Amino acid sequence: MRLRTLIFTYVMLPWIVLSSAAEEEYLEARRTKSIVNIPDNYQSDQDVSPKAIELPTCLLCVCLSGSVYCEEVSPEMSSVPALPKETAYLYARFNKITKISNRDFADMVTLRRIDLTGNLISEIEDGAFSKLSNLEELSLAENRLTKLPILPTKLVSFSANLNQLRTQGVKATAFKKLTKLAYLYLGNNELTAVPQLPESLHVVHLHNNKIATITDETFCQGNSSHYIRTNMYEAKLDGNPIKLSNHPESFICLQSLPIGWYN
Repeated sequence: MRLRTLIFTYVMLPWIVLSSAAEEEYLEARRTKSIVNIPDNYQSDQDVSPKAIELPTCLLCVCLSGSVYCEEVSPEMSSVPALPKETAYLYARFNKITKISNRDFADMVTLRRIDLTGNLISEIEDGAFSKLSNLEELSLAENRLTKLPILPTKLVSFSANLNQLRTQGVKATAFKKLTKLAYLYLGNNELTAVPQLPESLHVVHLHNNKIATITDETFCQGNSSHYIRTNMYEAKLDGNPIKLSNHPESFICLQSLPIGWYN
C-alpha cells in the first residue's frame, strides 16, 4: 500500500498538476482570442463598413490553407477585406460589397479563384483584376454590374450571370484575348449583341438577354464551310427575342445546336 502511495505522489500527482495548468492556459487563450477591443474613436481611411473593418480578416472570416471564406459575414461586409499574402482562393459570397477598387487585390499574385457572387457590386475599377496573372476563375454573378472591367488573360471560367450588363458596357473584344477561357456565363443580363467568342470556349450561356440577331461570324466563320468549332459543346441563347430559323447558317460549325426553347 505504501509503495502505491509513493508511486502516485512522485509520478501521477505532478502529471495531474501539469495537465490542469495546460488546460487553464488553453481556456485563457480561447477567452483572450474571443475578446476584441475596439476603440470608440476608431476610424478607417478606406471606404468600407466600419463594423467589418474593425476585425482582422482571419477573425472576421475563416482562413484555411490559402483559402479565405468570408460568406454572409456578420457584421456586414461592404468591401473586400485585406487578404493574407498567401491567399489563393477567396470566397466572399452573399455580403454587401458595393465596389471593387484597384487596391483591393494589389500585389495578390497568388490568387487563383475569386468568388464574389451575391453582393451589391455596381462598380469595378478597370485595373482591379488586370494584374492577377494567375487568376483562373472569377465569379461576379448576382450583382449590379452594367459594365465589365479588363479581365486577366489566364481566366478559364468567368461568370457574370444575373447582373445588368449592357452591350455598351461589354466591349466586343472583351473576351477575345482570353485564350484559355473555357466557360463563359453571361445569362440574365441586358445584352443586345454577342461579344467575340474565343476559340477556347467549351460552354457559353447568353440566355435571358435582349439579343435579337446574330451573324454567320458570331459562332462560325461565314467565309468557310469547312470550319468546325471543335471545343464548344454547349451554347445557350433561349429567352432572347432572336429567331434561330432566321439564321440557318449561324450554327453550322457547331457540334450541336444551342440548347433551350426557341421561337
